[in-house]
Amino acid sequence: MATLQERLHIQYPIVQGGMVWCSGWRLASAVSNAGGLGLLGAGSMHPDTLELHIQRCKAATNKPFGVNVPLMYPDIEAIMAIIIREKVPIVFTSAGNPKAWTATLHEHGITVGHVVSNTTFARKCDEAGVDIIVAEGMEAGGHNGREETSTLCLLPQVRAVTDKLLLAAGGISSKASFQAAMALGADGVQMGTRFALSAESSAHPAFKAYCRNLNEGQTKLLLKRLSPTRLAQNPFSERVAEAEAHGISLEDLKALQGKGRAKKGIFEGDLEEGMLEIGQTAGSIRHEETVADIFADLFA
Repeated sequence: MATLQERLHIQYPIVQGGMVWCSGWRLASAVSNAGGLGLLGAGSMHPDTLELHIQRCKAATNKPFGVNVPLMYPDIEAIMAIIIREKVPIVFTSAGNPKAWTATLHEHGITVGHVVSNTTFARKCDEAGVDIIVAEGMEAGGHNGREETSTLCLLPQVRAVTDKLLLAAGGISSKASFQAAMALGADGVQMGTRFALSAESSAHPAFKAYCRNLNEGQTKLLLKRLSPTRLAQNPFSERVAEAEAHGISLEDLKALQGKGRAKKGIFEGDLEEGMLEIGQTAGSIRHEETVADIFADLFA
C-alpha cells in the first residue's frame, strides 16, 4: 500500500487541520509549501469566500492542498460544486456520514479523508471507501466526539479495525507526540492547535496571545448536549459550564450559545463573549512561530 506521503504527494506525513476562522489560504499554502498538506477550513466560509481562498491558495503554492468540509454545512452542495469545479485534489470531511459525498468526489478523482471519534464510524469509512481515516481524540480543539476517548486510546482501537491510511489527531503538537502517534500505528498526523496559533493563521492576534498563555486544565469539553466543543476558559465558557452543571434545558442552552460566537472569539478576538475553540496542547505553546519554524522543530 502507498504511504501517506505517496498518496498525497507530500514530503512529510503532516496534515494541517482545517479549522474554522484559522485555516485560510495563507496558512494552507504555507503548510503545503513546507512539505505537509494544508487544508482550507470551509466550515467558516460562504461558498464565494471558499472559492476565493482556493484560487489564492493555487496562486501561493504549486504543491497539493485540500479543503476540510463539515458535512452539516448548510451550503454543502454549493461547496462541493466549487471544490469539483476548481479541481481541488483532496477533501477531508467531518461531522456527518462518510457515504454522503465520497463516491461523488471519487468520480472526480478527489482523494477523500474523513474524521472519526470511534471505531463504529471508522468501519463506516471503510464501507464508504474513503482513502484516509482521521482518528481524533478528545484533546482536540473545537468539535469533538461524544465518547470522550483520548487519542492515545482511540488510535490503536481504530488501527485494529481498518487497514486504511490512518491519521492521528488531538493533542499532537511536538516531535515526541508525533512519534508516539506513529508508534501506535498512525501513518501520519493531523495537527490543529499549533498551526492555529502560528503567524500564518487567520485567527485574531488577541485570540492567539490568549491561548498561548493558557495553563493546564484551562480548556474544557462543553456544550455536550448540542455538539461537544473544547473551549478555552473565559467568561462565556464559565457561564456555559455553570449552566450545564445546573441542568439547563436544551432550548436554553441553544439560546445561551447563540450564533456567531466562534467567529466573535477566534476571528474578531472577543475574549469575553466569544467561543475560544482550542485544543489542550495550547498550554504547551508559549511563543509565536511561523509554519516554517514548526516544521523545522518537528523534522530538524
